[in-house]
Amino acid sequence: MTPRVAVVMGTRPEIIKLAPVVAALGPAAHPLATGQHWDADLTDVFFAGVGMAPPPQPLVGVGGRDRADQVATMLTGLTAVFRADRPDAVVVQGDTNSANAGAQAAHHLGIPVVHVEAGLRSFDRAMPEEVNRLVIGAVADVHCAATTGNAEHLLRAGTPADAVHVTGNTIVEATRRALPGPVQRAAVQAAHGVVEGGYVLATVHRPENTDDPARLRALLGALGDLGLPVLLPLHPRTRSAVVSGGCPVPPAVRLGGPVDHATFLALAAGARLLVSDSGGVQEEVTVLGKPLVVVRRSTERPESVDAGFAVLADAGGVATAARWLLRPGWPEELARTASPFGDGRAAERIAALTLAAAHRAVPAALPVAVAV
Repeated sequence: MTPRVAVVMGTRPEIIKLAPVVAALGPAAHPLATGQHWDADLTDVFFAGVGMAPPPQPLVGVGGRDRADQVATMLTGLTAVFRADRPDAVVVQGDTNSANAGAQAAHHLGIPVVHVEAGLRSFDRAMPEEVNRLVIGAVADVHCAATTGNAEHLLRAGTPADAVHVTGNTIVEATRRALPGPVQRAAVQAAHGVVEGGYVLATVHRPENTDDPARLRALLGALGDLGLPVLLPLHPRTRSAVVSGGCPVPPAVRLGGPVDHATFLALAAGARLLVSDSGGVQEEVTVLGKPLVVVRRSTERPESVDAGFAVLADAGGVATAARWLLRPGWPEELARTASPFGDGRAAERIAALTLAAAHRAVPAALPVAVAV
């Protein structure tokens, strides 16, 4: 019999990264939306972009709540959903509140939990995502690590070696599939009033940048001083913070609404530089071969930094980081550098492990050497 696999997703990164897994699982996949992202521009647009019908959303009152209430609401709701219609396995991705609640609900009911993108660590517990990663890591049964470094984090924490599998990251295949061709990219850039290589693309949404008006003002000012037009599609949280914080927007910074994944990739592929606090963008630039300033205190994706694609900086260091990334010859070098996040076959490996977990027959993982 075909097993039933609940695939929990609540945010646009989860939609993008889990779509290849849903496709690879075929009829076994039963996607479920939590409603963590409730804005249609952050959900329906992205489901359409990956060719997936919006899945059932059995929970109510999730979006817009604070973190504690959101996790508690989803944990209670998902527990009831899984108890009423028990799946053979549950897949969660990354480090969102939805993934945390989905993993706990399944674990407490004795349902195998498959964690996609397991083992990321920033070692910064001030980040809500870091706590979510630690909780999911404690209850997951199958850990699909994108890189050997992620696998080593899990093994050092005492995760059984036979539960850790290096699969690569589904962002590689998701980016390749969603990236428009050259003609479409040129049309998107023209529609936004920019030309290839003549602009910066930025995204800002993390609380560390949006919840402090002084920090947000400094970041907007730094973007305005880069000497190029800056496209800044705004997350709803960021738009609200700009207004409520009275943050002046420099003339060079062009604010816009959220864009779908294909449009974002078309703009990213043509940008001279990206500036972002997004985790997913740190991965996508390695597929696109683009330089990125990461505006954060810490990162759980050091592979992007180690490979030379990204530099970590605060608002005051954006200009210096940009000059370093755009030094003569380096952008051309990045365009030739392979992504450290895998070969584009992560989804098929994850699907195989998930189906095995549903049948309670996960194969032992290959040993991963741990540096000492």
